[in-house]
Amino acid sequence: MRLTAIFAAALLLGPAACSNGTPEGAAGTAAPQPAVHPVSGLPVIALMVESGGKVRTFRVEVARTAAEQEKGLMFRTEMGADEGMIFPEDPPRRAAFWMRNTVIPLDIIFIGTDRRILNIAANAVPYDETPLPSAGVASAVLELNGGRAAQLGIKPGDRVTW
Repeated sequence: MRLTAIFAAALLLGPAACSNGTPEGAAGTAAPQPAVHPVSGLPVIALMVESGGKVRTFRVEVARTAAEQEKGLMFRTEMGADEGMIFPEDPPRRAAFWMRNTVIPLDIIFIGTDRRILNIAANAVPYDETPLPSAGVASAVLELNGGRAAQLGIKPGDRVTW
């Protein structure tokens, strides 16, 4: 019976019912953990693209390390409509991506140092090893499902924030 009462309190009160008794924000409480993608284990963040007076929000995996960036979306068989992966370029550089071992078509969106889209390699062909280059120095590269940028009217010059 006691477990039922605790479970009911947890449902009614949410995370506060399961805390260690320390008020939220007080010293000693754990900071909220970032979302982690269930397949890649990479952190997931919100990314917004401002296009044509509208803001489109995506949940993107962040590939920061060389190993994470090398793997990218290889072998992935599906991705949600508003999901993607971002590859921060530190330092910014002229980038080129390919589709080696990538099963799904992708839009590869190159983002300049001003956080505006430089160019889009739309509907990149699965498994194609032809390099797809940025049209300038990129501070990041965003991958979305193939055709998604056109579907949403996302184009060069649009602002990207994350």
